[in-house]
Amino acid sequence: MIGIWALGAYLAVIIIWSVLMRRNVGEAMILGFIVAAAFNGSQMLSAGWGALYEALTDEIVYATVIFVFMGYLLERAGVMERMINLLDSLIGGSKGGAAYVSTVSSAGLGSIVHNQAAIAATVGSITIPWMERSKIDRPTAATIVAGNAGMGITFPFSASMFVLVGSSTVGPLLSANELLIPLIFGGLWCVAHRLVVTYLLVRRSGAQATAKEQRQALSVAFRQGWSTLLLFVGVAIPMIITSGAIAEALSSYTQTNVAKAISPIFWIPIALILMGLLLGYRQLPRTLKAWSAMLEDSIPRFGIVGVTVLFAFAGANALASTGLPEQLTAVLNQLSLPVWLLALVIGLIVIAVAAPLSSTATMAAVGTVGVAALVAAGVPAPTAAVAVLVFSSCEAAVPPGGAPLYVACGIAGVNPYSTFRRMLLFYALPLLAIGVLIASGILPV
Repeated sequence: MIGIWALGAYLAVIIIWSVLMRRNVGEAMILGFIVAAAFNGSQMLSAGWGALYEALTDEIVYATVIFVFMGYLLERAGVMERMINLLDSLIGGSKGGAAYVSTVSSAGLGSIVHNQAAIAATVGSITIPWMERSKIDRPTAATIVAGNAGMGITFPFSASMFVLVGSSTVGPLLSANELLIPLIFGGLWCVAHRLVVTYLLVRRSGAQATAKEQRQALSVAFRQGWSTLLLFVGVAIPMIITSGAIAEALSSYTQTNVAKAISPIFWIPIALILMGLLLGYRQLPRTLKAWSAMLEDSIPRFGIVGVTVLFAFAGANALASTGLPEQLTAVLNQLSLPVWLLALVIGLIVIAVAAPLSSTATMAAVGTVGVAALVAAGVPAPTAAVAVLVFSSCEAAVPPGGAPLYVACGIAGVNPYSTFRRMLLFYALPLLAIGVLIASGILPV
């Protein structure tokens, strides 16, 4: 059971380094990767290099960085501000309207972007200062933004979903089309949970309604912001090209499998960047020097996120090389438990792994194992997949927290440790319960 021991040591190193010693989470992920590679014994160097090379060549790593830049560009171009102003004109007059707009915006953006760090950066850059203006304290604002970022995992077509259905373990059990509708319903359950949590946090914070003079008239907001809804078109284009009848026609015409040749997770952020350039060109630089300054200003956003994602994938690959997935499968298959208890155990394992890793890396490391175990226990494959994806959406909700938490806290200017208790209480534990209820058939999907 060397792989299970490796997982325990990996998590311990990351938690000790980032939580107890309060060091940079990127450093913690590098150390965790080294420890995981060390459990390969005499094959440490070859296994470590193989794991790192696989991470370096993984399109999802690059897509994550592109998503972060996309959020920065949409912010600088004023696109997200116009979209949020449109929502503010509709519901900003209610107490805590900024928090509800943050939640609704995260759900909408999560349904098209799926990268949690990008969601936190894009929505948080606008709504955290706005919530502070509405008398919501900064730790609460960061908590709401980071907690809402998880909704990017619980809607189609996230990278985690593709990793799950594309794996050799789950692929034979489930196709992406079979998961589509159940995951939409699972995502809606998570949206309902976020709205309840937002209501509770708003009540505790003493938030106030956005002053009337600070809200745009609906007619003005719609006139200025209707075009931002075209972002959904930018997302739809890669998805339409790579699925359904159009994908079949293009594949037949080009004699190439278009669905495999064109990666939605890579091209969606590129499409959104192009849409952002078109929608926000008036607020973007006009000279090469100004563009250079803007790009230089964006660099700090990539530091922790880039290192964390890269070494999260490398760590997951190193753990996989120790035989962790097979060993966890063997352990779970030996458990003769009722479905609800099995789902709880799997949920705890997935959440424990999701604490230091990204949700996508969590899917690669243990998510596929969890789905297979639930299916073996009699849970329908789509239901099992939705439950596990809900579990994995806790990336930012448990210490040491994932990139979304650090992005949100960086924008808010607060210590991430001040949010840990609320993230655990209001997001991690409820999401664990939602996943168990879905797997048990109590919450339909």
